[in-house]
Amino acid sequence: MAVLSEYNYVFAIGTLFALLDAYNNGANDVANSWATSVSSRSVTYQQAMVLGAVFEMLGAITVGARTASTIKNKIIPLDAFQDNAGVQMLAFTCALAGASMWVMWCTRHSAHVSSSYSLISAVAGVGVATAGAAQVEWGWNGGQGLGAIFAGLGLAPLISGGFAATIFMLIKLIVHLRKNPMPWAVYTSPFFFLVAGTICTLSVVYKGSPNLGLNKKPAWYIASVTLGVGGGLFVLSAIFFVPWLYAKTIKKDHTIRFWHLPLGPMLWRRPAPAEVHEHANVPDYAVIQKDHDDDSTHSSEVGVKVGGNVTKVGVQATPEKSSHDRSLAEAEAATPQMSYKERVAEAQARFHAKLRKKRGPLGWAMRMLHNNPLAPGEIYELKNIKIILKRIPAMITVAALYGVNYDIHAAQTGIHGTPEGRRMERVYSHATKYPNEVEHTYSYIQVITACTASFAHGANDIGNAVGPWAVIYSAWKTGDAAKSSAEVPIWQLAVLSATLSVGLITYGYNIMKVMGNKITYHSPSRGSSMEMGAAITVLLFSQYKLPVSTSMCITGATVGVGLCNGTWRAVNWQRVGLLGFSWLMTIPVAGTLAGCIMGVVLNAPHFLS
Repeated sequence: MAVLSEYNYVFAIGTLFALLDAYNNGANDVANSWATSVSSRSVTYQQAMVLGAVFEMLGAITVGARTASTIKNKIIPLDAFQDNAGVQMLAFTCALAGASMWVMWCTRHSAHVSSSYSLISAVAGVGVATAGAAQVEWGWNGGQGLGAIFAGLGLAPLISGGFAATIFMLIKLIVHLRKNPMPWAVYTSPFFFLVAGTICTLSVVYKGSPNLGLNKKPAWYIASVTLGVGGGLFVLSAIFFVPWLYAKTIKKDHTIRFWHLPLGPMLWRRPAPAEVHEHANVPDYAVIQKDHDDDSTHSSEVGVKVGGNVTKVGVQATPEKSSHDRSLAEAEAATPQMSYKERVAEAQARFHAKLRKKRGPLGWAMRMLHNNPLAPGEIYELKNIKIILKRIPAMITVAALYGVNYDIHAAQTGIHGTPEGRRMERVYSHATKYPNEVEHTYSYIQVITACTASFAHGANDIGNAVGPWAVIYSAWKTGDAAKSSAEVPIWQLAVLSATLSVGLITYGYNIMKVMGNKITYHSPSRGSSMEMGAAITVLLFSQYKLPVSTSMCITGATVGVGLCNGTWRAVNWQRVGLLGFSWLMTIPVAGTLAGCIMGVVLNAPHFLS
């Protein structure tokens, strides 16, 4: 086995950028896919971190791709490297560098982009620098060229929005628009478990298990498996979930717990508690622009329609007239206030003050950083060097734990008193708020769809990061340029899936805080519709071998469901426009970055023969 020892540094740098790309994938793509569930309050932020990490790693390690394409989507011809392993290693190292730098910058500024599209664009840029623009596949190329990427940018969000809107309108017609929606929500829940189970099984078959080859089985086999899983969920939910949900939401039994589910039909005869409460013991799914731990005056209400009337949640409401009749500029001029940056700094200071009161490592680290600021003078002065040495352990602790403790819901609703805060109040005011007992039914369906999406993402999309790394490793290890595919060792899948999970846990909050409720109002029935609509779109595109981003699909589905409120004002179009702009900029920016790095390094003067 030959080893290109003279390229050890290229292999080391390529490994570093492969890990960085996986980290960015977790912080950007995976965080975006879980933002819907967190925004809907079907799971807490911490639960999303755990479930996302577990199912991503499970999908990658158990059924992840064991082979990876050396030329991502056939954008660069194989002969571009002229069987030179060193050039091939350098090309994929530069592609990873360009893609990871762009995604990292976008994540830092809370702009969601697709890691997959970034890498594909970077590979195209490297192809231009290596073989020339004429050798890059700019057309359709059977759905694997850059033309197909542009098509996916426009079509996927639109199609996803259509599917998600259809599912949510079905829920509205069957449940929400009824005079007494609660029994309809309980008794129709097995049907939606059937739909979710079938869609999720198809997602695993066609997108999430290339190693098992389930998509190559006969049609009758695939139909039997998918309908069997969906039907199984239907039967189990009808036997066990329906009576449990009936006792909890209709009987308002505050004593029932999750572990009572196995009792199933016996729960029909369970007597109602002597003390009957007005509302069932379920979470409050309302979006509230109020920090419960903050007693300051900088709080607000969020207007939400209940049965056609606008009601307020929270305290100190902005007058309805300023939210609807007056423009944002007029409202801002009528009420003198702090600047946007001052509001952001104030909100962050309050949040950090709460963290400093916590017990444990994070509270200690925040107090250490707060109590030990750098002294006046240059950073290299002895007093500042001593302070830095004291701060380093605290900085590492904060980097590891800050994201897990971030207040996503407070960040998503916007800061009261700012243009963004008032904009979100107006968006929420156009959304009908349905009873918490009804919404609670769909929170369980949404957890199933979210976990399946993470499993499929870990199994399939991990190849976007591991593919270039596997090529670099193969070329370095054997001394030969990798051919059409390269074997992916299991340890590489394990390392990158773990890195992806670390990215989700430590930095995913930067994407989650701008997704979900900063686009439109969320709730479990809306969120489950969004995730099922996105899953159907991914399946449809996969059947025609068209590249598609799961994150773009969920964004389109979010807009589609938001429009089901009956007005375009229920969607924050400014945020949607910024997301669309970041998607479009991904292709030229990532491609130019990678191409320039490749061109400079490949043509740099060298003095050794």
